[in-house]
Amino acid sequence: MAKPSISNAVRYIGVDDHELDLFEGQYIIPNGIAYNSYVVLDEKIAILDTVDGRFADEWQQNLDAELQGKTPDYLIISHMEPDHSAVISQMLERYPNLTGVCSARALPMMQRFFTTDYTSRMLVVNEGDTLSLGAHTLQFFMAPMVHWPEVMVTFEQSEGILFSADAFGKFGALDADEAWTCEARRYYFNICGKYGAQVQALLKKAAALDIKTICPLHGPILNENLEYYLNIYNTWSSYQAEDKGIFIAYCSLHGNTAKAALALEEIIASKSDIRVATADIAREDMAEALEDAFRHDRLVLAAPTYDGGIMPVMDTFIHHLMAKNYQNRTVGIIENGSWAPVAGRKMCEMMQSLKDITVLQPIVTVESTVKDSTMEQLNALADQLLK
Repeated sequence: MAKPSISNAVRYIGVDDHELDLFEGQYIIPNGIAYNSYVVLDEKIAILDTVDGRFADEWQQNLDAELQGKTPDYLIISHMEPDHSAVISQMLERYPNLTGVCSARALPMMQRFFTTDYTSRMLVVNEGDTLSLGAHTLQFFMAPMVHWPEVMVTFEQSEGILFSADAFGKFGALDADEAWTCEARRYYFNICGKYGAQVQALLKKAAALDIKTICPLHGPILNENLEYYLNIYNTWSSYQAEDKGIFIAYCSLHGNTAKAALALEEIIASKSDIRVATADIAREDMAEALEDAFRHDRLVLAAPTYDGGIMPVMDTFIHHLMAKNYQNRTVGIIENGSWAPVAGRKMCEMMQSLKDITVLQPIVTVESTVKDSTMEQLNALADQLLK
């Protein structure tokens, strides 16, 4: 794979990972992940972040090829998550005169990750501080909780490059042949989704900068149509729906709840050409289901009663929504039960605990199997969803 081109002075030295199956031990990454890292070559040389420790040797080779025997002066530490910080200790040992540049909140994290105390080797920067490399000047902006508390982003002033840490990242290695938006959306809502207010604060800072290129820590370098990326991040982080449509998330013990959910999909399609997506959350990627829930402005949850509660996979899905600060949506609910249906009430209570969630009433109750009376309820729910 050809390395991404940034500029004569700013070079890409990151690596692709096609070995990892689960990002952060939980998110399926069928097309891998990129660990991005950069170096600015000037009178002073600055490296921006390292990579996952499993790729330390490959990364060092990439760096050496750009340094061509020169010695780096600074290591900018945007984020202490191990997939970006694992090689910090190795770098500080290899280059005795190398100075680390980090936020104040990163310092105690280093002492947790590394056995050596590197405090004396660190230049701690604050909001708006600058660092001159010669023709290039780096300016630092704090981005706490996007998505860890120590995160900062770096703006290179002369070329208008925003090194955005985990913001504007996506799943997928750089050699993956896929569109940006889908895997960036899944990445955003599962990694940063809880922290919309903090992402909004970062976007306000970015609005004051003359950004020409965005260099994230995961995913491709963005240097065209930046307004699109900034706007879609504004939509996502303000918890607005990207699409007007309905997402139906369902699970089923013996197929009857699934039958009701898919019948609702057909009823909606017969009444409107609105976008409708469905997912059997017991079989499909939970992270992708979460993405679809945030993407659409309406949600339907369909689950049977189980052990006096909600079928566990649906309970888990709703807890994912709650953890990621799901809000500002209309929700319909379908329950099933053969003797004491309670799933609907419990799903309703969970969803009503969230901000600006409207739960449509009445709840549709499937009494074991889909009957004519069930279809009447589903028709009524479809009408409510389409209002």
